[in-house]
Amino acid sequence: MAWLRTTFWRWVPLAGLATALSVLIYLAVQQVWRHAANDPQVQMARDIALRLERGDPVSAVVPTDQIELRSSLAPFVTIVDDAGAVVASSGRLSGQTRTVPSGVLSFAREHGEERVTWQPELGVRMATVVVHHGGSSPGFVVVGRSLHESETRTAQFGQLVGLAWLVTLVALLVLVAVSEAMLVEPRTPR
Repeated sequence: MAWLRTTFWRWVPLAGLATALSVLIYLAVQQVWRHAANDPQVQMARDIALRLERGDPVSAVVPTDQIELRSSLAPFVTIVDDAGAVVASSGRLSGQTRTVPSGVLSFAREHGEERVTWQPELGVRMATVVVHHGGSSPGFVVVGRSLHESETRTAQFGQLVGLAWLVTLVALLVLVAVSEAMLVEPRTPR
């Protein structure tokens, strides 16, 4: 019984370390993948904002193809005026144009840019970049795309990390048990 207790208490710190490392690995990879999901939108939003500041018409910068946000993985572009009203958009959700909440626009107005995970409806999550632009008609460029593939990949990775964590815990328990058994001195009969 003492051997089991000793084995358990020597295993606990190793199990804690394995748990902490597993969580750290998952969080680091999840954050890298989530931030990488913004990359195309950052480039598109900044380029479109520059074109609008130069005086290009909205019709020249918003794609004519309409994107259904619920089902498409393609990026969409929405131009919003400085008051927060949608001027033009290539994205539709159930046939209607949508834009990010006013607080996101306020932050982008103050800081020039904002990157958010926008969920206009349950089950519709977008990696969205908002860039404020100046020029003769100041406003915002909102560019987003679905997070479906990124979130699916992250969930699969989470399952792999969880499995590796469990295997590591069992392997550590076996290793500690074997090392404890080897250290126990055999009893000699008297």
